[in-house]
Amino acid sequence: MNTQQLLQLRKLTRAISDLLRGQLKEYLTTLAPLLRARAVFGEYLHSSTKEAVRGADKAFKDLQSLYQSVAGAKPFNLPKELTPPIELMSATLEIVPMEYVYRASTEQSTKEVVVTSPLKWILFHSGYSLSQLRAILADRNRSDAQVREFLLHHLVLHSVMSRQNGVTKILETLHFPVRTEQNPDLGGLPITVLSSTLSTLRPADEVIIESTEISGTDAFEELVRIEDISRMSNPLQEQLLELVKTATPGLLPSP
Repeated sequence: MNTQQLLQLRKLTRAISDLLRGQLKEYLTTLAPLLRARAVFGEYLHSSTKEAVRGADKAFKDLQSLYQSVAGAKPFNLPKELTPPIELMSATLEIVPMEYVYRASTEQSTKEVVVTSPLKWILFHSGYSLSQLRAILADRNRSDAQVREFLLHHLVLHSVMSRQNGVTKILETLHFPVRTEQNPDLGGLPITVLSSTLSTLRPADEVIIESTEISGTDAFEELVRIEDISRMSNPLQEQLLELVKTATPGLLPSP
């Protein structure tokens, strides 16, 4: 991949990323009422009104178990006890592209680069991003209450998403599958990740290092795989065709 090809693919990738991110934000805004934490935990969440929710007891017990496994581990080192009602300061959902550190190497040099996956997004409550959490953990003057607040926002969101199967199926049908990733440097904290069915690639290390030298930064963006566009499927169409093949295959038109 030469520099001209890299620039063309980067421009295309950013255009596709902007388009898909805009669509995803609209979908999340529409689905937000179904992702209310109170709809899962009911009276276990602090609120001025009472709302009995079926299955809330089980949901909170599962949250307690998850909290105990993460809170007591490094780098949190928090007391493991979690008592109701819990308070959430934010209910607004936001997304941010996923980033990771990659060590690019050639025969001449080695360089650590912050790589962005432009078609994968971390879902979080507004004001409680992972970057903000890491900044608090790096602060020697932090309080346990601050860390606990961030931890609970991520764990509650994970619990809600894992129980709202209808929402995850809708997003998957819209070509935004949902999955959970555990963050090893954050005590195995489960992170909710949404991605496009389009994949991205990381080119050869030589290309990455050359690009960072030209830009003057230690950052790089993955590039979209154009061939994935033609491979995108329509789940409903596939299900309907399978039904026709099973019931009356002779009615299918010839290819």
